[in-house]
Amino acid sequence: MRDDSEVYVGIDTSKLHHAVAVAEDGRQGEVRFLGEIETSGPATAKLVRKLASQYRRLTFCYEAGPTGYGLYRQIRSLGHDCIVVAPSLIPRKPGDRVKTNRRDAISLAKQLRAGDLTAVWVPDPRHEAMRDLTRARQAAVEDLRRKRQQISAFLLRQGRLYEGKTAWTRTHLKWLASQKLEHIEQRIAFEEMLLAVRQAEERIERLAQAIRAAVPDWSLAKGVTALMAMRGIDLISASGLLAEIGDLSRFQKPRELMAYLGLVPSEDSTGDRIKRGPITKAGNHRARRILV
Repeated sequence: MRDDSEVYVGIDTSKLHHAVAVAEDGRQGEVRFLGEIETSGPATAKLVRKLASQYRRLTFCYEAGPTGYGLYRQIRSLGHDCIVVAPSLIPRKPGDRVKTNRRDAISLAKQLRAGDLTAVWVPDPRHEAMRDLTRARQAAVEDLRRKRQQISAFLLRQGRLYEGKTAWTRTHLKWLASQKLEHIEQRIAFEEMLLAVRQAEERIERLAQAIRAAVPDWSLAKGVTALMAMRGIDLISASGLLAEIGDLSRFQKPRELMAYLGLVPSEDSTGDRIKRGPITKAGNHRARRILV
């Protein structure tokens, strides 16, 4: 091992195996594919030890995705640098139509060496747990919306229209309970749909209670309280927003936060012509949806 040796390691992650490639330091540094390893912790530790015995400094990267941040935290715990890359910001050649694990790993290693990759913010385990909880409630809200839509579509097929102003109020629920369908099969289906809606509502309330119980012990509890001072933001909305964004102090300017949320206008300007379009809708769509 040379004292000045450095290598950049690109990992293309998947469910069962990781493809690994390395790019040695320097414009003419060797780039090679090392092969695939299992996704287990011992296999990753073995790879890191092997590379550490050959190079003084190791820098790892992989794309953010369904495999989460466990690989990042393990590599960091072993004393090496690692970044999780934003997939949408990875430079890609327009004419490149071949995609394999090997090519992706090599491309990550080369782009990491060139400094062309953009890292995402990685939450700590406690923050990630809070994010999982708030996302579970968001998923439950979406599930409730779909189940309500199923009931509305079912009654529409039967020619039954609610004449009130607002659906899913107490008056609307009484109207639903008063519906008498001709066939027993339809009555059974309708009752099951109503039961599914009640269960979804109970699920949302349980998750909301869990969020309220978890916030006081959260590192961003003060931020939640501060956001609640703004009109239209309650504890659930504030918790969900900070769970997605993280500590707001990591943004130097409001413009950075707005760009992160995709709330800045797109632009296609050239020469003296300035053309701005709709918002970019880049970044975290869940946080943007909460704000909207």
